[in-house]
Amino acid sequence: MRAGAGRTQIHDYQHDDQGETVLTGALGLATASRPLGDEAEVVKAGAVGTPARALSVDRLTLTDFRSYTHLRLDCGPASVVLNGANGVGKTNILEAISFLAPGRGLRGARLAAPSRHDGGDGDGNGDGNGDGRPWAVAARINTPDGYRDLGSGLGASADGNRQKRLVRIDGEAVSSQAALAEVFSVQWLTPAMDRLFLDGATARRRFLDRLIIGHDAAHAGRVLAYGHALRERSRLLRGQAPADGAWLDALEDTMAAKGVAVAAARIDLVGRLNAVTARPPGPFPGAGLMIGGELENWLISGPALDAEDRLRDALKASREPDAVNGGAARGPHRSDLIVRHLTKGRPAAECSTGEQKALLIAIILAAARMQMETRGAAPGLLLDEVTAHLDAGRREALFDEIAALGAQAWMTGTEATLFEGLRGRARFFTIDGGRAWES
Repeated sequence: MRAGAGRTQIHDYQHDDQGETVLTGALGLATASRPLGDEAEVVKAGAVGTPARALSVDRLTLTDFRSYTHLRLDCGPASVVLNGANGVGKTNILEAISFLAPGRGLRGARLAAPSRHDGGDGDGNGDGNGDGRPWAVAARINTPDGYRDLGSGLGASADGNRQKRLVRIDGEAVSSQAALAEVFSVQWLTPAMDRLFLDGATARRRFLDRLIIGHDAAHAGRVLAYGHALRERSRLLRGQAPADGAWLDALEDTMAAKGVAVAAARIDLVGRLNAVTARPPGPFPGAGLMIGGELENWLISGPALDAEDRLRDALKASREPDAVNGGAARGPHRSDLIVRHLTKGRPAAECSTGEQKALLIAIILAAARMQMETRGAAPGLLLDEVTAHLDAGRREALFDEIAALGAQAWMTGTEATLFEGLRGRARFFTIDGGRAWES
């Protein structure tokens, strides 16, 4: 795109003169060669860096994403500290990065929710009703195999009747967001996860599945395929007309095959992860993990094909109650991740808030170490208000472990002094009013 080429009205990806893949929204997206107006903010980083064997966001561009009209950060491989008052949009930047991986992002938001709404609050949390401008996130990712360009955003289906997520990799459209996992891997920790061990099992399953995707990118496709078949089966069962038996059989075949694969991957990772979480870095506690569920028990006690047959038969037998209750009474979506504090010998749910956060950090760091060994690169880390509930010793141990991993961590906080241990090892940016500047 040449300087002065103007704005496009087509929600699509293009390349700038440097080959950067960008996603242009309804108002267009500024690129490196485009003159910047008041609505755009570009921040460039200097020479601070981390070891090359890591996945990192080298360049990040947001367009009409929550509180940002346009923001571009050129940060290189270094870790990043985002500092500012509550509600200025620090977490929005982390959420944008999370949309470079499969799934609904670190807020679990509806697809239209990140769209910027005029007159919204500083955090840009619109109501997600689709009335805002189409959002877009584009990034250049540094990988062990070289630079890759990723883009994700809100678009419309071919018939224009529904919203859909647009994804491009190296300038090419891809049909499934699961393909993002082949390029970029990211793990996150947010204040909402402080209750991970106290709330329902859904969030714990999603947490475990994200860890698995870091080691096995194909797991994203399995989870998406299983979820799609589950929703389609529920829709058929609860429809006004009698459900087509052959169609239900086909959906249950998919649920059985994909469901057993999902359960097997969970069992495998938990087993391997336990060997690492039992030896945590520094002052972090040891964690013992177990995946609990009927399907997992079938897999542990017998062949995978037998487990598929048992799940397929169970789904067929439960059609009538499932039609009344919705969903499905059996399957890997009913499983749970169970965590214990090994030092204290107590379930994580019975530990203090600080201990629970330390357990989560220990698990994420262990998974990152495993991923570095198996895939040759540590994942990106998104750590929102990570210093809350951590004493000075654990803060410094966390910073040292991030550096030892060579991981790029994006961290937020209201007090920059809590991150002083990262001076010289990370970039510090102040966030305010939809703008960012190095501090």
